[in-house]
Amino acid sequence: MYEFTVDGMSCNHCVMTVKKSITATDSAAKVEVDLKTKKVTVESNTDKAVIAASIEEAGYPVLAGK
Repeated sequence: MYEFTVDGMSCNHCVMTVKKSITATDSAAKVEVDLKTKKVTVESNTDKAVIAASIEEAGYPVLAGK
């Protein structure tokens, strides 16, 4: 399980965009997003750096957890 601190998320649309970017990389990933704390928790067999890159490609900087 990976935990990331992700900047720039401010609404449910942002949450859905982050979730979609991760599941596009790993369709079996389980993703939870806490908008208040900006924490994204991912259960995946895909490399952590690949998941972080997919979040950043969606336009959301990963501040911690890379």
